[in-house]
Amino acid sequence: MSDLEKRVRRLEDRAEINDLVVAYFLAADGDDLDGVGESFTEDATFSSSGAQNAASRAGIVDFIRTARGYMGLTIHTPHYAHITFDGDDEASGLVGAHLELVLGGQSIYGAVRYVDRYVRDGDRWRIAARDMRTIHIAPWLEVGEAYSSETPVRWPGAAPGPTDYPRK
Repeated sequence: MSDLEKRVRRLEDRAEINDLVVAYFLAADGDDLDGVGESFTEDATFSSSGAQNAASRAGIVDFIRTARGYMGLTIHTPHYAHITFDGDDEASGLVGAHLELVLGGQSIYGAVRYVDRYVRDGDRWRIAARDMRTIHIAPWLEVGEAYSSETPVRWPGAAPGPTDYPRK
């Protein structure tokens, strides 16, 4: 493969991974569990703040199905995907996003970063590992107070906690 072909392939890979990031969010928001599953490898993992929630494609789909059972309308809005290639068929990513969710009957808003690992699985890219790290999240009416506090992570029904990205 020539240098030009390698460079073009890398651009195509980057575009496909970006499309994968968006497709996952659209599938999650649209309750398309098949689409959610297609986003992950068979042996993928899904974590939140470093704690594993599910392992395997089927396990992740079950985890998302259960979580969505407590949710109403959701909007996942990706803002960027910073992708670093670790080889021809592996990449790491950091995806910044905002979440607007109805969770347990309560409207919440927040910002997260997904720490991802991608692999080429056959003829397409898929997520091999995803760890959702929370910057801030709170009920809409508490966002301003929560965001400026030492405990900006306020999932409904849980004790307020620190951000996964504290200032240094």
